[in-house]
Amino acid sequence: MAAPRTTPARKVLGRLSLPERTFVADALRTETVGGVLLLVAAVTALVWTNVPALHDSYETASHFHLGPEALGLHLSVAHWAADGLLAIFFFVAGIELKRELVAGDLRDPRAAVLPVVAALCGMAVPALVYTLTSLTGHGSLEGWAVPTATDIAFALAVLAVIGTSLPSALRAFLLTLAVVDDLFAILIIAVFFTGTIDFAALGGAVVGLAVFWLLLRKGVRGWYVYVPLALVIWGLMYNSGVHATIAGVAMGLMLRCHRHEGEEHSPGEHVEHLVRPLSAGLAVPLFALFSAGVTISHHSLGDVFTKPETLGVVLGLVVGKTVGIFGGTWLTARFTRASLSEDLAWADVFAVATLSGIGFTVSLLIGELAFEGSTVLTEEVKAAVLCGSLIAALLATVLLKIRNAKYREMCEDEERDDDLDGVPDIYEQDDPAYHLRMAVIHENKAAEHRRLAEVKAAERRALAEVPGGAGEDDDRPA
Repeated sequence: MAAPRTTPARKVLGRLSLPERTFVADALRTETVGGVLLLVAAVTALVWTNVPALHDSYETASHFHLGPEALGLHLSVAHWAADGLLAIFFFVAGIELKRELVAGDLRDPRAAVLPVVAALCGMAVPALVYTLTSLTGHGSLEGWAVPTATDIAFALAVLAVIGTSLPSALRAFLLTLAVVDDLFAILIIAVFFTGTIDFAALGGAVVGLAVFWLLLRKGVRGWYVYVPLALVIWGLMYNSGVHATIAGVAMGLMLRCHRHEGEEHSPGEHVEHLVRPLSAGLAVPLFALFSAGVTISHHSLGDVFTKPETLGVVLGLVVGKTVGIFGGTWLTARFTRASLSEDLAWADVFAVATLSGIGFTVSLLIGELAFEGSTVLTEEVKAAVLCGSLIAALLATVLLKIRNAKYREMCEDEERDDDLDGVPDIYEQDDPAYHLRMAVIHENKAAEHRRLAEVKAAERRALAEVPGGAGEDDDRPA
């Protein structure tokens, strides 16, 4: 009787392939720098707003209007930051999503199940927590979407500040979560925060997108073609009533992100490499500068934890995100009979889930859209986003520090390159050539140790033969 065929258990959060690891490392390096700038911008905004001598200048700068009024684009600086600069952020998000779908973790349906389910649960549970909190306190339900988004740049900035070393698998999981998170945040903005639609402007934007797509397919090159066209598409989308950031996502999704033969990078990867620093280093920090400026006082902080809307945001970020992402990951592993990578523990997943409670950029944007008619509530919800993100960051710091020695050991294993061929040894264990190279290295080291042993033995013999030197029966100095 033939032995039954067995399928090896699939590993959750296992080691990345070398190309994926390299891409993730490059992407996160830029996001980490951008995240630090984001932190600086947020702190600057808070100081600028809360120092009495500077408060009026912040309000003046935020509400200063510029742009062509004839085109419907005479906007305040804060408005330009939210609708204009964030379109660059969402353009990069669109490219990231496209790449994940055609070349990353989301390409394989089996591998995609985990981050997709985790991200969905990580959005649904915070929305549910907000809704229940708000209903209990008889508050407004309009802010249900505020605590649903994770800010990857802010999360990575926290990692950089606390000096912890997350293994690449956990960092990739966090990045993929954020990509899926951004996708659903985009859908939420498009579906729930679109007011009256100007179909003529929307039709113009669609035509512009079709031209953009045709030019890409024809292989037309040159920023001087695409940048003016992108600005026209963005302007039409803004005037259509659909949130202008949707134009950025749509254009990002149109870029080709798979490589043709002979290509070192796909067009999407090349454009993302050029635009990501602009997004992370300029667009998002400037948005934070003109969105995070909320007045902080004992009274306002008290309101955060007493008003149902603001308390719902805090609990959604701190509790909802953690429970949703951890629960979604555990349930996916449980029902797909996958097992966690041997190097990790469920405590690591819980820590990353807690870190995902840092919601900043998109949460602030959705907060502004949800409570557009109430300036007071908008400011209070912004304060709640800041408080919730800070609490999540502090909790994640404690949890990650507990396991930091283990993470450092894993990162050292991932980086070790004893044969100095530029490829980490951990990726070459099945390559015979690697073991032959290591054999030569060890043989050379053994030969060097034998030579040193002979030299030291000769020195000892010479010392023993010298009159008055150390005797053979007495190793003490003469």
